[in-house]
Amino acid sequence: MNDIINLNDTLPFPPQPASSSPALTATLVQDEQRISFWPQHFGSIPQWIILEPTIFTWMDRFCADYNSGIWNFYTLSNGGAFMAPEAENSESWSLFNTMNGNGGELSAEAAGIAVCLMAYSHHACRTECDAMTEHYYRLRDYALNHAECGAIMHIID
Repeated sequence: MNDIINLNDTLPFPPQPASSSPALTATLVQDEQRISFWPQHFGSIPQWIILEPTIFTWMDRFCADYNSGIWNFYTLSNGGAFMAPEAENSESWSLFNTMNGNGGELSAEAAGIAVCLMAYSHHACRTECDAMTEHYYRLRDYALNHAECGAIMHIID
């Protein structure tokens, strides 16, 4: 005998109220603190020293107009950290991921988040390091609440 489930029925549990946890925030790292950014946040991760150039490589791969430049470092209120290219006049960055065929116009911060997520994911898989995986999920949590969440997730899908 087959039971039929009506998806329109009332759920057996009442919906939970929205989380009252504070929104995740990003804080720009001041110039004098940049020197300690990588060792402070990623120092326990194997081969952490290659993360920054790897992020530059992902940006170069995804953005035909990228030709180096200054990047800003950010810390997240959940313990995460990322970097993003410095924006001139709020210009957008055109990114295209040839691996999935997705592209989009992203702000400098959103472009940085997308390429950092790619770099963090690949580094976590390569090193099998739980701490790197945690960094990925901290940044992903921030990305999921970002104004450009859809564009970021489209690029990294």
